[in-house]
Amino acid sequence: MSKPIRHEASEGPQAAPEMRQTNLPGSDHRTAEAEMERVLGTTPFHMALDSSGAGIAHWKHDPLHDVVEPMTHHVIMAYNGTVQRMERRTGRSRVTGTFRPGVVIIIPEGSSSRWDISKPVDVVQLYLPHATLRRVADEVDGATPREILERTAHPDPVTSRLLLSAATILESNDALDTLFRQQLTELLATRLLVAHASSTVAVEPVRGGLAPKALLRAIERLRSDSDTDVSLAALASEAGLSRFHFCRAFKDSTGLSPHAWLRQYRLEQAMSMLRNTDASVVSVAAELGYASQTAFAAAFKKLTGETPSDWRRRVR
Repeated sequence: MSKPIRHEASEGPQAAPEMRQTNLPGSDHRTAEAEMERVLGTTPFHMALDSSGAGIAHWKHDPLHDVVEPMTHHVIMAYNGTVQRMERRTGRSRVTGTFRPGVVIIIPEGSSSRWDISKPVDVVQLYLPHATLRRVADEVDGATPREILERTAHPDPVTSRLLLSAATILESNDALDTLFRQQLTELLATRLLVAHASSTVAVEPVRGGLAPKALLRAIERLRSDSDTDVSLAALASEAGLSRFHFCRAFKDSTGLSPHAWLRQYRLEQAMSMLRNTDASVVSVAAELGYASQTAFAAAFKKLTGETPSDWRRRVR
């Protein structure tokens, strides 16, 4: 896999190094969502954000030749499309790289650069507030905040795979999409500290799963109809763990991440309603929190291979 090529100016001030000082976001800086919508000239294909603008967005956009202005979030993106060359200019530094699955781009909070991409792009982005990164760093090793490195088409198949999973998992269901976004944010914030920060972080593995009572309480929350109850913060707090370590311990106990467990539980609820009641597919979709019958049908077929109507006819 080819690495980015840096081109330095032959005269004038020294070009900015790859590890750039992250500027504090000014009051005139846009959120990542707003700046991306401005510069890409379109709306996202899928999006799952919280009230601060943090979260995940899946974009499909035309060629880009413009400056991305400073934003109030770190932006981490993974490419999902045909191989193509691109160029990024930051100050007097020019970097060329190759977009392909398995590489990542990182735009640190408060930085600005010009992008030249000659073909259409399919990309999944994570918008990460620096406050979240500070919290995760403190939970991992009590360390002080680290600077995030600027990356251009940088090989990292782990981060790329995690981000691209959002393109197929977001389902237009508030509870499921929120829990997935929270879970992925914790994983990727930890990954940034391990692989893309100015000093490395050692993450100690979690040994063993949740205590039986803690697991029972977590499952009771996940079965609740309240979106607040199934937030990752609430689940982890009740177990007395950080959010990242709760996800690992829960998976060790159940074999599934919290999001995957809730997704499976909602599927079982849907099957029960389709098999045992005469409720319409529209009613089932609304009862389980899907934005539309179409979104529910797509999620159901993804997990079962059948539409809800076809499955109901077969089992009744």
